[in-house]
Amino acid sequence: MSGLTLYDKLWQSHLVKMRDDGSALIYIDRHILHEVTSPQAFEGLRTAKRPMWRTSSTIATADHNIPTTVTEREAGLQGIFDPIAKIQVKALDDNCDEFNVTKYGMNHPKQGIVHVIGAETGACLPGMTIVCGDSHTSTNGALGALAHGIGTSEIEHVMATQTLVAKKMKNMRINIDGDLRPAVSAKDIVLYITGEIGTAGATGHAVEFAGSAIERLSMEGRMTICNMAVELGGRAGLVAVDNTTLNYLKGKEHAPKDEMWEKAVTAWGYLRSDDDAIFDTEVNIDAAKIMQQVTWGTSPEMVTDINGKTPNPAQESNLDKKRSIERALAYMGLKPDQNVQDINIDRVFIGSCTNSRIEDMRAAAEVVKGQRKADSVIEVIVVPGSGAVKRQAEEEGLDVIFKDAGFEWREPGCSMCLAMNPDKLLPGERCASTSNRNFESRQGFGGRTHLVSPAVAAAAGITGHFIEVEMLVAS
Repeated sequence: MSGLTLYDKLWQSHLVKMRDDGSALIYIDRHILHEVTSPQAFEGLRTAKRPMWRTSSTIATADHNIPTTVTEREAGLQGIFDPIAKIQVKALDDNCDEFNVTKYGMNHPKQGIVHVIGAETGACLPGMTIVCGDSHTSTNGALGALAHGIGTSEIEHVMATQTLVAKKMKNMRINIDGDLRPAVSAKDIVLYITGEIGTAGATGHAVEFAGSAIERLSMEGRMTICNMAVELGGRAGLVAVDNTTLNYLKGKEHAPKDEMWEKAVTAWGYLRSDDDAIFDTEVNIDAAKIMQQVTWGTSPEMVTDINGKTPNPAQESNLDKKRSIERALAYMGLKPDQNVQDINIDRVFIGSCTNSRIEDMRAAAEVVKGQRKADSVIEVIVVPGSGAVKRQAEEEGLDVIFKDAGFEWREPGCSMCLAMNPDKLLPGERCASTSNRNFESRQGFGGRTHLVSPAVAAAAGITGHFIEVEMLVAS
């Protein structure tokens, strides 16, 4: 009998009941809420007169709808001008108060993006099942946890029962071995993978990322990769527990302490795939082939090297792909065979649940230090992923570096990742973005999004176009 994958182990340890039709009931350890997908779930509990099963398992924060400018944040709810957004943020506060849920409201010191605050506080730990009404919950799988997004009706189910109805996924392992080139980041790795296997390549799978290049990544880099497992079509991303995981978590607020820490470390040693585990799908990638990446189209799989070109639909024999390329180029306002480095940008966004942690801030600041924003760039906004990230960045002086360069240093939130708050693109504006999705109008109606790493985004803000990071830093 073959060994177990990491996903198999997490699934089995949380399985409550398995049915003949393949559906199962699994126990949920940690539930994270935000203001957009939780109001209906709370109302469902209220209507049915049901209590929450285990309130202590749940934490909540406001992130999607809230403004990120100091003036609007200081005004509290009155600083939210969109009436629906204001209702949702207030509803989260009221619901959490009524059901006694720990909440980090809009101006709480621990407020931040849902997929940032769980790991940084130790509320999310190895071996857990973690859910949230947002697909990028997969970020937390970097801790060796089973983490994925759920829908509003499922949120209510977890609140009422502390369980989730689910079907077991297939197992995929993506091995990235070898040495990365200079200035190539975790974001470049996952964009490259997306270009290789496509946005449907991992459909129906839990995706484990492995190999020497992954093992050498920091925890925050692993989070970036697991964050975008959903852009591969997967529902969950996973990385095995190792010393990097343990060093990251030790001493965090909600992590085990003293004797319990030692016991936890022993238990977490099991959280890796067995040597003889069999995966339904395996993908092998040479890390040395990965260069800095830039998306050119309207899907994360429409990506190329920073010194590459846009595709030419005339050279595509598949009619569907040809039409897809033509539509994407038209929407993005680009020509076939156009050099990526000739693409001029209007705005830059450094932030989101993909790239808003302290290491992302440092990477961007390293590029920016001593430079000035290009006059042709309307604005560059830098949005930390949490209050904790913001405070640490300011202690290190990163905010001063950004402001001296003419960049805007904002308050924590989802910001321009998606058009649900005041940080939006106008029609036709082009943005170098460290977020995870570049669909049509994702950042604002008619907006054009190029997904890149923090370093590449920062360099674009300085030059006004895409450029290899080494060229700017060396100049």
